[in-house]
Amino acid sequence: MVKTIEEIERAIIKTYKKDIWVKFVRAINDFDMIKDGDKIAVAISGGKDSLTLAKLFQELKRHGKMKFELEFIAMNPGYVDENIERLEYNCKALGIPVKMYDSDIFQVAEKIAGENPCYMCARMRRGNLYAKAQSLGCNKLALGHHFNDVIETVMLNIIYSGNFKTMMPKLHSDNFENMEIIRPMYYVEEEAIKRFMRFTGLRPLDCACAVTKRRSGNRRFWIKDLISEIKKVHPQADINILRSTENVNMGAIVGYKIRDEKHSFLETYEKNSSGYEDKDENNCDNCQI
Repeated sequence: MVKTIEEIERAIIKTYKKDIWVKFVRAINDFDMIKDGDKIAVAISGGKDSLTLAKLFQELKRHGKMKFELEFIAMNPGYVDENIERLEYNCKALGIPVKMYDSDIFQVAEKIAGENPCYMCARMRRGNLYAKAQSLGCNKLALGHHFNDVIETVMLNIIYSGNFKTMMPKLHSDNFENMEIIRPMYYVEEEAIKRFMRFTGLRPLDCACAVTKRRSGNRRFWIKDLISEIKKVHPQADINILRSTENVNMGAIVGYKIRDEKHSFLETYEKNSSGYEDKDENNCDNCQI
């Protein structure tokens, strides 16, 4: 049975205070995501993450000290009618005044990207959301990426792309002037979002993509399963993956990039030669010599 709006709003700051609300507020504060006078577009795909994010923002506006405005936007990139109806129903049940608009992104992505449309689709959707947010006078676009998305991105980049980078908590747009992406659920774990959504009694969209299969051949799901297996051996592994993005030791990095400019440790090797040796007790180099 679907809970009332009052029950849902009470739960998000009471029942799910520790696992969702506190982590949401902490990310906003840690990364200075919101300032007085901001107008924030909250992107709603219809999935559990974006619906949860929308409710969090409504509660923050109601109970928080910062003064900001909200717009809730939902793009229809080519959903089937059933998914559009479910998205609209869920937003109404949650008390979210969503503004829906149409685009042909699914069709275009399939046409120009062939067998691998996901990357192209994601980029096109991001640009489309930026444009809509900007047209509504917003200076920030809030996305529903969570803790697990962040650490999975780290692992995807290491294993498939041969680089070390993560999903940033906030990011300036290169193509839309004075626009910024923020990800306030940066610390919120996916399992907590699932529990909250089950509590509401609503049935969010899972994967509404009309182009690809949800799990078959999906690298992100393989990474998700891999992290799950690693956690069976080391339960703190997921947290440590996130921490690694905050604890990069530049004295132990062979090379790095700033934008497209590549640098090598050799640039400062002689200048910084101070007999540095990695004395990390968890380092296994010694067993290889």
